[in-house]
Amino acid sequence: MLYPTPQDWRDAPRKRVLFFGMSGLGKTYVSNILRGAGSWFHYSIDYRIGTRYMGEYIADNAKAEAMQVPFLRNLLLNDSIHITSNITFENLGAVAAYLGMPGDRAKGGMCIEEYRRRQDQFRRAEIDALLDTGYFIDRADHIYGYNNFICDTGGSLCEWVDASDPNDRILNALSEQTLLVWIKGTDDHTAELIRRFDRAPKPMAYQPEFLDRVWNEYLSENNLKEDAVDPAAFLRWTYAQALAHRQPRYQAIADHWGVTVTADQIAAVKDEAGFEDLIASALEARAT
Repeated sequence: MLYPTPQDWRDAPRKRVLFFGMSGLGKTYVSNILRGAGSWFHYSIDYRIGTRYMGEYIADNAKAEAMQVPFLRNLLLNDSIHITSNITFENLGAVAAYLGMPGDRAKGGMCIEEYRRRQDQFRRAEIDALLDTGYFIDRADHIYGYNNFICDTGGSLCEWVDASDPNDRILNALSEQTLLVWIKGTDDHTAELIRRFDRAPKPMAYQPEFLDRVWNEYLSENNLKEDAVDPAAFLRWTYAQALAHRQPRYQAIADHWGVTVTADQIAAVKDEAGFEDLIASALEARAT
C-alpha cells in the first residue's frame, strides 16, 4: 500500500486517499471537510463522468427530447437556443436522468436494450474517470499547488474490478497512487439507505451480469412483459439486492488493497486532524 504503517501516513508530505463504498455513507461529507481545510484537492469521479465523458450524451439526449416539441425544435434548428447540462459536485441529476430506468415508457422507462446501452456507456466512462486519477494528482500538484488529494468515487467502482486478481488494471493503478479507504456501513445504515431509496428511487449502474439476472427474475416472478414493467418498482425491488451484491465486493477490495473505516467513524470526523488520526488507526488495525 502507499502508506504501509501509521507512521508512514503521518510523515507523508503528500497524503492521497480514495474513498469507496455505497453512496450515502459519508464519502462526500468527509471530502468536503478536507477540501474546506484548504490543502486538499477534491477529485469527484461522478463529476468527471458527467462533464468529461458523458456530457455530450446527456446534452444530445436533451436535444432529442426538445426536438419533439415544435416550438423548441424551430429554436434549435436556427441556433436560437443552446442546450447543455449544468453538472456540479452537489447536483449530478443530469447523469442519473440520462441513465434512466427500464420499463414502461408511459411511466418514464425505456426499452431494456437502450438501458443496457447507457449502462455500458457509464461503465466505460467510470473506468476512464478512475484511471484519470493519476492525471488529476499531477494537475492538483503542478497547477494548483495542493499537497494532498482526495478521490471521491461512486458506489459502482466495485462492479468493474476483480479484487482477487493481483493484476487488476484499475486497482493496481489506484493503489499505486492513493490509499484505498472503504467506508463500511452497518445493518442499520443499510436499512436506512433502503428506506431512503424507497422514498425516492434513483438510477444506478449495475454489473451487466447482475442486471441481466435481476431483470429476468423480475419479469418471471411478476409474470410481466418488458414493456409492462413499472420502472420505479423495478429499481426499488433491485436496490436491496444490489447492496447485498456489492458488500462482499467492497470487502474484498479493502482486504486486498486498502483499509476499512466505518460510516459512524467518518460521521465523527470534524476536521483534518481527526481524519488523519482515523486513517492512522485504520492502518494500525490492518497490521494487527
